[in-house]
Amino acid sequence: AATLLAEELVGSAVITSSSKITGIFTERDLMMRVVGKKQDPESVKIKDVMTKDVAMVSPKDTADYCLNLMKEYRCRHLLVFDGDEFVGIVSLRDMVALMMEEKEDLISYLNQYIGS
Repeated sequence: AATLLAEELVGSAVITSSSKITGIFTERDLMMRVVGKKQDPESVKIKDVMTKDVAMVSPKDTADYCLNLMKEYRCRHLLVFDGDEFVGIVSLRDMVALMMEEKEDLISYLNQYIGS
């Protein structure tokens, strides 16, 4: 799984069993539950080191809600479900990028407002 994260340049991978999501494996899981516990990355089973209690959101949830959930769960990735359908992952990096874009838009609007 660590090789997959590195090859795909991502920080997490959704883990499934029989087409059902069973958890998420993240860089943090790798560091805390594999490297930090001195387990052999080649032989450890993902099911033993993945995060099973995964926070979930819907596409309609706000950035503030997502950030608060990340804080509550002490995580950097949330699974996104539209009803029962898994539609993706939102990361802390996504949230920061969105907030920066919103701030830039606000600054631009305020500059236009002040200049008129």
